[in-house]
Amino acid sequence: MLGGQAIDYRLVRARRRTIGMEVDLSGLTVRAPRWVTLADIEAALAERAQWIVKALDEWRARHREVMPRRWQSGASILFRGQELALEIFPARRARIAPDLFHLTILHPHAHDESALAECVGSWLREEAWAQVAPQVTAYAQRIARTVPTLRLSNARSEWGSCNARGEIRLNWRLVQLPPRLAEYVVAHEVAHLVELNHSPRFWSLVDALLPGHATLRRELDDWTALLAA
Repeated sequence: MLGGQAIDYRLVRARRRTIGMEVDLSGLTVRAPRWVTLADIEAALAERAQWIVKALDEWRARHREVMPRRWQSGASILFRGQELALEIFPARRARIAPDLFHLTILHPHAHDESALAECVGSWLREEAWAQVAPQVTAYAQRIARTVPTLRLSNARSEWGSCNARGEIRLNWRLVQLPPRLAEYVVAHEVAHLVELNHSPRFWSLVDALLPGHATLRRELDDWTALLAA
């Protein structure tokens, strides 16, 4: 019990001299030396109770209902940074159309939630590809690089990645971010084609590709909870 709340935590025994605590998408993780007793760990948690409760509350506040819990009219879905309300209608052919307030779904099986989820999931991936693929090409050309191999991912821990072979993976959930934040992720990974690190030279290249990236990078932190949704 911390601050009047029942708090679950994961304990990791590690080679270290002190007790360390971390709060992220998965909750509270405590790392402690093998010789430290559970009583000592509980005492350390009590001592930092205020910080732990505040940090957990901040992560919970970042949570967004990015995909509907129930696929029915009125449910919310996140698309390009905006929460849209589903409008579902029976139709002979499946079609999806977003506007400022709604995501209209026409589907032959309008009452089959699994069919609707599969249809919208495929559509979101298509929209993600249509959004990021041209940006990858444009940014790669600006740094005089050939267009890299690009794949969409469903990673739970990162928006994008670039490996030593020059292959870029971008999370399909980028299509649920505000477009400017998604573009920052693209510029970030394309910059790794030149600098496979996070050195000052790397950040200078990102800034050359997308001025003002530092602000976008900070804003992206508030959307990280999307990855675990």
